[in-house]
Order: sequence, then structure tokens, then C-alpha cells
Amino acid sequence: MAGEIPDLNAMVRTGTGKGAARQARRDGLVPGIVYGGGTDPLAINIPYNVLFKKLKDGRFMSTLFNLKVEGQDDVRIICRNVQRDVVKDLPTHVDFLRLKRTTKINLFIPVTVEGEEECPGLRKGGLLTMVRPEVELVVTAGEIPESISISVEGLDIGDTITISDVTLPSGAKPTIDRDFVIANISAPSALASASGDEEEGEAEEGGEEAAAEE
Repeated sequence: MAGEIPDLNAMVRTGTGKGAARQARRDGLVPGIVYGGGTDPLAINIPYNVLFKKLKDGRFMSTLFNLKVEGQDDVRIICRNVQRDVVKDLPTHVDFLRLKRTTKINLFIPVTVEGEEECPGLRKGGLLTMVRPEVELVVTAGEIPESISISVEGLDIGDTITISDVTLPSGAKPTIDRDFVIANISAPSALASASGDEEEGEAEEGGEEAAAEE
């Protein structure tokens, strides 16, 4: 599993409709609804400060949560919509989808690196640049990988690793169709700078020679 699934604590919302939602907001809560999973929708309230912090953490819409509601069984959910105040841009309502183990979802999966000790490019002083430290994959809710692994063994300066070089877990696939770069071995900044100076010097020398011939 992709690490420990974070908890999202909520409470059952008594009453429905605009009146109950307005009262919840006055009480420092954000109303929401949990639907899907073959059971009836559940109206909930989430403490505003809790929700606001998780929104600020980023990738709220692609994070799997373990919903904890008193008197209810824990259930895995993913956010499908956040309604916001048109003026203040603050959350006013949240929609969540219950997930079955077979449900397909998009999640960002972290990338780990292997083979650094057997990488010629790094031994020469090259730098490993992680273009995508996380990769968004379509995965099955019941089989979420903790990470995907790339190997830099045998790579030299200038080499790259793309998604086609990665053996993905069974049932997982990238959300992007093209063969995108995950990481590369770049030259040290001093070496790159020296190379650039040499090319610039050669260009100037060539220009001076051309001028002399004229």
C-alpha cells in the first residue's frame, strides 16, 4: 500500500438542505456528502480548520483518505469535488466517493531510486535530477503500490530514465500517454559551464578568423 492512508475525521450531519448547511458553516464546519460504494449517501460535516489544512497540503483531489465517522465503519474515500465561495475562494461543500477494492483511481505514487553505487555518471560527479519525484498512475484501490522504483545502474552523464523504463505494478498505468522523463543524469554545473565557455570561445575564434579572411 502507498504508505499509511491518512485519516479524515468527520461527523454525521443531522438535517439536510441549505438551512442545515448554513448552520454547519456558522459552527465552523464544512458540509459534505459521501456517496457510491453501493450504499446510501452519508451527509457529513468536517471541521473547517482540518479541511483547510489538508487543502493547503496539496493534491487533495488525488489523495486516498480513511474516513472516520463515529458510529460508522471506516471507509476509503477520495474527493470528487470541492465547492468554494466565489468571492473568498474558501471551501463551502465537499463531495467524496466511497471506494471498493476494485475501484480504479488516479493517485500520485512516489519514485524511489536504486543502483546509485553502480552509476558511472554519478561516479564522474554527475547529478541525479528527479524530473518527477512522483508519478500519477491509474491504480486499483485495493492494490495501491507504496512506490515505483527506477534504476540508474550503468547510466552515464546525459542519460535519462523514462516511464517506459519502469516496471509498473500489476494493474497500474500512467495517466499520461506519452513516454515522459522521470529522471536524468546531468553534468555538474561547473563542467556544464566550462563546456559552454569552450563553445562560446570556439564561436568567437571562428568569427575572428572569418573577419581576418575578409
